[in-house]
Amino acid sequence: MKQIPYWMDTAPALPDRSGKDLPDEADVVVIGGGLTGLSTAYHAARKGARVVLVEKDQVGSGASGRNGSHCNPGITISPAQARQRYGQERARELYDAFRVAVDVVEEIAVREKIDCDFHRAGRLGLVCKPKHLEGMHAKQRDLAENFGHETVVLSKSELRAELGSDYYHGALLDPLGAALHVGKFVVGLADAAERAGAEIHERNAATGLTRLPGGGFVVETMRGTIRAKQVMAATDAYTDQSMPWFRKRLINVGSFIIVTEPLGEARAKELIPNGRLLVAHKNVGNYIRLTPDNRLAFGGRARFAPSNPASDVKSGDILKREMTEIFPQLAGVRIDYVWGGMVGFSWDRIPHAGEENGLYYSMGYCGHGVQMATYMGRAVAEMMDGNPEANPMRGFGFPKVPVPFYNGTPWFLPFGGAYYKAKDRLL
Repeated sequence: MKQIPYWMDTAPALPDRSGKDLPDEADVVVIGGGLTGLSTAYHAARKGARVVLVEKDQVGSGASGRNGSHCNPGITISPAQARQRYGQERARELYDAFRVAVDVVEEIAVREKIDCDFHRAGRLGLVCKPKHLEGMHAKQRDLAENFGHETVVLSKSELRAELGSDYYHGALLDPLGAALHVGKFVVGLADAAERAGAEIHERNAATGLTRLPGGGFVVETMRGTIRAKQVMAATDAYTDQSMPWFRKRLINVGSFIIVTEPLGEARAKELIPNGRLLVAHKNVGNYIRLTPDNRLAFGGRARFAPSNPASDVKSGDILKREMTEIFPQLAGVRIDYVWGGMVGFSWDRIPHAGEENGLYYSMGYCGHGVQMATYMGRAVAEMMDGNPEANPMRGFGFPKVPVPFYNGTPWFLPFGGAYYKAKDRLL
């Protein structure tokens, strides 16, 4: 069993981008080599900026290579919550941004000829109790009437044509949900950024930032300093103490995934006949899909604990029990991969992007990072080019004052996890 992400292990090998000398200056320095940073570098370089990206490990080593490889429209909070918080017009703009984000991933893959298995597989939002199905009908009506988005509610009997399991009691089918091989997309986007003119410096962590009186920054790294007119912080859940302002405003949650041995096409189709992406509508749910080579990738929170080798194995055991509860026919299947990673959550469960004290940022994707990180990289490149209206998250900036008694270490997660698991059982 490999304790590395399946997506990066089965992607084309990354070239070694470490050990290079930094230039003395750049128009834009991007900190972080995940999808946010790569997309920012790609789009800014296409605009003619001299871009340098620094990454403390390899591109895709954080959440961008460790996720479930889902690329779905839809916001983290419910459409009704969004309307209540922000009003109908702003809620619609927010929802549309999440939908456009999926299109942006597809556009880049097509333009740059990135062979990442992108296709509109459709997403099934699964309900775990019969009484929750009415909530799906209400959501379907809300999406159609207030957001212009058509979905389909499936009863338990109708769901049998989509799922080789009787565990769930219905679903909301969103036909615009997309699947891709995120490892191949990360590798392809890094190559595209370099072709556009961006420099990528791996294994060279940014260790400090100094804002200059006349504008711009000096960025300190492990391999020297570089002066930049603009800097983009693209570190999300992997933000460290070099940027404490952001770290105190993010809750970093562990998420874990197992991937089975190859099942063969026939057996895979017995589980998910139409290759849909599956997401359970629970406070502590699972995200499930078939891989391009007919394995089952099964993810979830599992344990409210950080990701490390020992924690990942324990979480993998929990996920296998959950997987076989949903799909009993997989009881004897071998698990070939298990890994974990961190997901950046904001307190209000909405991504945040903008400019803080001259520093650009986009963080807190709350589990929607594949599409939103890619889209927000494009948006930030536009913002840095003098187009603030390109930011769909304008007005949703991080609070100036952090949550009291919180220093960036989410000590409360085990208690919160116990609460939400109990809520799933009782409600």
